[in-house]
Amino acid sequence: MIQAVLFDMDGLLINSEPLWRKAEIAVFAEVGLALTEDDCKKMMGFRLNEVVAYWYLQQPWSTPSTEAIEALILTKVSQLIADEGTALPGVYHALALCRALSMKCAIASSSPMILIDAVVEKLQIKSYFSVRHSAQFERLGKPDPAVFLSAAKMLEVPASGCLVLEDSYHGMTAGLAASMRVVMVPAPDDYSDPRLNVAFDKLSSLSELRKKHFA
Repeated sequence: MIQAVLFDMDGLLINSEPLWRKAEIAVFAEVGLALTEDDCKKMMGFRLNEVVAYWYLQQPWSTPSTEAIEALILTKVSQLIADEGTALPGVYHALALCRALSMKCAIASSSPMILIDAVVEKLQIKSYFSVRHSAQFERLGKPDPAVFLSAAKMLEVPASGCLVLEDSYHGMTAGLAASMRVVMVPAPDDYSDPRLNVAFDKLSSLSELRKKHFA
């Protein structure tokens, strides 16, 4: 029996993936990395420190530090969310459905808490979530299941009673590794990815979320 819903954030609640890519391309260009959209897409679902560490290994730079690069990217993404962020289709439908079904809800995201808070404020959805948890507080990020398992523990719900809503392959992998039910809402370009077929269901948008997904 599903008792709680764990929402990913980037690419699920808010169309922030293009904002992340815009910020990463701009900031990494300052240290000589000419990243493409596809370069950024392959790192979707990873924590920011993991993204920066990955590109540092590919082409090390002298200054600024990796921590400073992370801070620059965070600042730029936060501003872009405030200026351009919009809810993805079906977000308010899904939240209303969860409330109608008396589901406990959490955001369990790879993004740092500062961005989770920025998104919650931008979309005005604070009242729907009793828990907001970032993988920044875990030893490992997705595809490791830690962020989902910790969120479930905070909600006081067993893993088997959780439904995970995700858009990325790494997020799906994390949810399945946590022994949770996973419903995918991938980006249009990723919808036909055969790897996503192991999920409980796959939706075009959160507007397609129904009571059957909780049964």
